[in-house]
Amino acid sequence: MKIGKRSCIALLVGFMTFPALAQGLKPVDRPEELGFAADRLARVTTVFQEYVDSGQLPGAVVLIARNNQIAYLKAFGYRDREQKIAMMPDSIFRIASMTKPIVSAAAMILVEEGRLDLAAPVAQYLPEFKDLQVLTERKDPTTGNIETQLSPQMRPMIVQDLLRHTAGLVYGPPIGSGPVADMYRDAKVSDRDTTLAEMVTKVSKLPLAHQPGEVWEYSMAIDVLGRVIEVVSGRDLDTFVAERVTGPLGMTSTGFYVAAAERDRIAQPQADASGQRPAMFDPTVRPKLFSGGGGMVSTAGDYLRLCEMFLDGGKFGGTQLLAPSTVALMTANALKPGIGYATTALTRMGDIAPTPAMGQGFGLGFAVRTEAGENPLPGSVGTFYWTGAFGTTFLVDPKQKLIVIMMIQVPLGPPAAQFRHVVRSLAYQALTSN
Repeated sequence: MKIGKRSCIALLVGFMTFPALAQGLKPVDRPEELGFAADRLARVTTVFQEYVDSGQLPGAVVLIARNNQIAYLKAFGYRDREQKIAMMPDSIFRIASMTKPIVSAAAMILVEEGRLDLAAPVAQYLPEFKDLQVLTERKDPTTGNIETQLSPQMRPMIVQDLLRHTAGLVYGPPIGSGPVADMYRDAKVSDRDTTLAEMVTKVSKLPLAHQPGEVWEYSMAIDVLGRVIEVVSGRDLDTFVAERVTGPLGMTSTGFYVAAAERDRIAQPQADASGQRPAMFDPTVRPKLFSGGGGMVSTAGDYLRLCEMFLDGGKFGGTQLLAPSTVALMTANALKPGIGYATTALTRMGDIAPTPAMGQGFGLGFAVRTEAGENPLPGSVGTFYWTGAFGTTFLVDPKQKLIVIMMIQVPLGPPAAQFRHVVRSLAYQALTSN
């Protein structure tokens, strides 16, 4: 999708009435009517302004909505601190892994049409995956040396495995670790200068890290799913997502790259003490790789439309994008009891790790809260959410009819997690009614 150029579908939906955005992207005059205390909601402003003033964040956009109305929306700081360009509510952000729910929704559209089978082997759509083997490690009892061996799949990798990250696939370092992750790095499987078809060919020549269905490991599974969508639909992922998801939802500033005319809306990370900005892809360059796992850009207002669609059982305005039963399936925990977890899930993902210890599981595209306690952050059972490597995050709480979206651009690491924790806590502490 090329931002700034609307498809015919997008033009049509522009005349529809959308719930929270019917009167424009602005908050209600009295947040008390939505069950928020105005003075407590003002804490969001205080905290995020301090982040900007202290140099911890260059800028941010925070949006909190409830009952299909915006209770809070504010842009902070700078879209480009070095150039002293102010952040605006419609600024465009690299959303990284917040791409996954969009592409997951695209896949489920094909499932609803009977063109894609969640229970089918991935090899049915990608024949290259038919004979993938699993790399296992064992310690030689005599020498104590670690040996590796290849074993066949105990059961085929299925499409559902891709959506819930149980396919045996991985990410290359620094997200993934281990011998298979190193192979991904060496093969440059995430290179933006390759097509999805070429990426799948690279992955098909490498072993799996786990038996399908046995271990949850965050991975390039949704990138592979993107290629499945291309094969089934006969369309480039970029085009299919624009025609079937972002277009019908009126997400006119969401896509895999930004047109030259819109480049001044892009939020930039701030430079460090040496004057260097953190490495992030240039969204003005149209990539060959339409990364379903992390390649899109969006705005707070656009992403609100996606969240409202999920919150309202697949419907947004006059568009029934997905059936209520499909949304219910996507937002239910899809991990079996006793499933294994990759080391990185236990040591690096913290509050978003889909483990029983964190009181949450994983659905088809995002984490899902399964326990009222366990997790250190507030949220109702059934809440679903995810985040991106550049700091963006979203949360949908069906019980509270609550949506929280934070758009920032910071490097992957502990500070990004801190901002995610804080915005979530600030949103919930402002609620005064159930």
